[in-house]
Amino acid sequence: MTPQAWFKQRGWTIFPFQKAVWKAALQGRSGLLHATTGSGKTYAVWFAALARAIKQPAKPKRGLRVLWLTPMRALAADTARALQEPLAELLPDWTVGMRTGDTSAAERARQTRSLPSALVTTPESLCLMLSQANAAERFAALDMVIVDEWHELMGNKRGVQAQLALARLRQWHPDLVVWGLSATPGDLTEARDTLLGGADGEIVEGALRKELVIDTLIPVNPSRFAWSGHLGLQMLQPVIDAIEPHSSTLIFTNTRSQAELWYQNLLEARPDWAGLIALHHGSLDREVRDWVEQSLKLGTLKAVICTSSLDLGVDFLPVERVLQIGSAKGIARLLQRAGRSGHAPGRPSRITLVPTNSLELLEAAGAKRAVANRQIETRHAPNKPLDVLVQHLVTMALGGGFMADALFDEVRTAWSYRTLTRAEWDWALAFVTHGGQSLTVYPEYRRVQADALGIHRVPDLALGRRHRMGIGTIVADASIQVSFISGGRIGTVEESFISRMTPGDHFLFGGRLLELVRVHDMTALVKRASGKKAAVPRWNGGKLPLSSEYAHALLDCLQDASEQRYDGPEMQAIRPLLELQQRSSALPTRQRLVIETHLCKEGQHLFVYPFAGRSVHAGLAALLAYRAAAMSPMTFSISVNEYGFELLSAEAFDWPALMRRVDLFSDTDLIADVLASLNAGELAQRRFREIARIAGLVFQGYPGQPKSTRQLQASSSLFFEVFRKHDAGNLLLLQAQQEVLEQELELSRLQATLVELRDRELSFYQTERATPLGFPLMVERVRERLSSEKLSDRVARMIAQLEKAAGP
Repeated sequence: MTPQAWFKQRGWTIFPFQKAVWKAALQGRSGLLHATTGSGKTYAVWFAALARAIKQPAKPKRGLRVLWLTPMRALAADTARALQEPLAELLPDWTVGMRTGDTSAAERARQTRSLPSALVTTPESLCLMLSQANAAERFAALDMVIVDEWHELMGNKRGVQAQLALARLRQWHPDLVVWGLSATPGDLTEARDTLLGGADGEIVEGALRKELVIDTLIPVNPSRFAWSGHLGLQMLQPVIDAIEPHSSTLIFTNTRSQAELWYQNLLEARPDWAGLIALHHGSLDREVRDWVEQSLKLGTLKAVICTSSLDLGVDFLPVERVLQIGSAKGIARLLQRAGRSGHAPGRPSRITLVPTNSLELLEAAGAKRAVANRQIETRHAPNKPLDVLVQHLVTMALGGGFMADALFDEVRTAWSYRTLTRAEWDWALAFVTHGGQSLTVYPEYRRVQADALGIHRVPDLALGRRHRMGIGTIVADASIQVSFISGGRIGTVEESFISRMTPGDHFLFGGRLLELVRVHDMTALVKRASGKKAAVPRWNGGKLPLSSEYAHALLDCLQDASEQRYDGPEMQAIRPLLELQQRSSALPTRQRLVIETHLCKEGQHLFVYPFAGRSVHAGLAALLAYRAAAMSPMTFSISVNEYGFELLSAEAFDWPALMRRVDLFSDTDLIADVLASLNAGELAQRRFREIARIAGLVFQGYPGQPKSTRQLQASSSLFFEVFRKHDAGNLLLLQAQQEVLEQELELSRLQATLVELRDRELSFYQTERATPLGFPLMVERVRERLSSEKLSDRVARMIAQLEKAAGP
């Protein structure tokens, strides 16, 4: 049977983009397929691989023919089932297998003897396979590689790991066909070039435009003075009403803490939903997540409250609707989550935005505008991360060995290393052969040695085993296992959260109220509790930064409002807030930077509204404070949010005169000023822990005997100090500093924002009291000093005073 006949037998339409991929692959062409979620991307590339196998009977029938790379282990089983379905009728001799961190030892042993025809795996597991001495032989029959959800991989170090693995596979098979799948890549050309290492390739776009519905649950009385999370559970009943008529709904939150709170409150409001709603996030135990995913597929759950753990391609056909609690902060993320509903060709996707404060109504309007204009964020691959390269060198030395010059040429075919210099390569090679300048005397850092023929190998079996256990670029959070004292694991929480608790304290986790009994061997032993208020675990990475594309869409909405255009229900709902802002000072736009000053008993407040996102504002605020203090010594308190920042000084400052006299928004000496304005040394040292782990300097311990986060931090800090004092030119130190600048402070965006701000008109306003845009910044600063109960009382009094002064 042909692929066309198989489709026809099921009454399925073959879409033009699927035919285009089949044709290109049969011609030996590689490329990138961009099509909406649920439109048939998987079978477009899978049937291309099957068509190649059917057309090439001379190729070996046994051995691995197709490698399918997925970014998440959770997707592997789902993908393998989809790939298996047509084989019985098209290629009955073919088998499909999985190789991830969850694969059993018995299955790994079977794969060691004989690999399946198609293997679904992750970048980490692929690199483990490449570290085997007979790797070239095991991949001898490989014909095609498919990289799923490429947009999710390409912007991080796991994507770099995949690039290096593909470079090795292409070295063995110059005619290897490689295809990437992506629903929301942004810049298609860059995504393709990153995947193919700059080689020529196709870009196929699915012409099938999926119907997308974006709407918003409008709060009854949006406050004119918003603060983060203030709507909170006022939106609980509207969310319940939105869930009620649908058989299955996904409710996305941006943080695990938020997911825990919403799950608990939904259950309290609707106890009859017990067993029909569930919780899903990355800190829950694997068995719990598997049960939730399987129940979603079977359609037995009415709603699941989740985080990004369910963002990607698991196929949940029963899901009819998606709710997004708060702003998604990025257009690509919003589209990805919307695609979880209507996950089939021809079915519309629907996502409903649930604002957690009044200003998120503006973000909802901006999201609809950005989606309509196809303003999707572009992801960029990391630029030659040397920690990943160091790890790859040891992997290649284990996987049959390498000649230095040949591997240098091979590595440079990976997009992220296309500008790798010979000096940088020599440094990396020296680092794995004798530990570089400062670790030469320690035998454990002579991980690779060249033999008489110049072939670099790992000379010590113990070093090889240790390296294989550390392959990967995912650096685990500082986490501790949570288990019932009676038995049964629940998941993991941050070690820092548990360390602040004493036995008897209560906390909310996995949708349960738990009491801490004791901590033993990196495990928090707990029992069920009831009746008391509970702390909610906090996980790192909770606050997502607003993307540039999203921020620009918000400014465009504000431009409309400044011209009295309030289109759509979101803009109508937020109109009173924006009109009050305009009466109090002005609305920021792409042409106007609004700067407010306000005197009170605390001192002088400076409010600046660039609308560039939290990360950029943190850098901008520190930079402005540093440059202003250099002109006139002053101490500032800083507060930031997505829309702007606040500087509070005890004494008054003539900001208009200073800004007209000195270009505080100059990007001259930007790196030096940013490093001086922040505790960059501390940030770099924390970042270095991840780099040291990836580069193999720090060993995380053997299975069942992990090192604590404190031990890992101490080890990496020791290396950091040794390199800083005795090897200042160590490229891993420089990488740590660069990653802090680019990833934590978003230096490129900061520089671009400074350029934008210099082109905007500076509009200064002296206000008598906080404006609707300034008020949430004041609350952010006060929040750090008060408990949630005291904060609510304090904010309520402030709002009452501001509303009275503002008038009707």
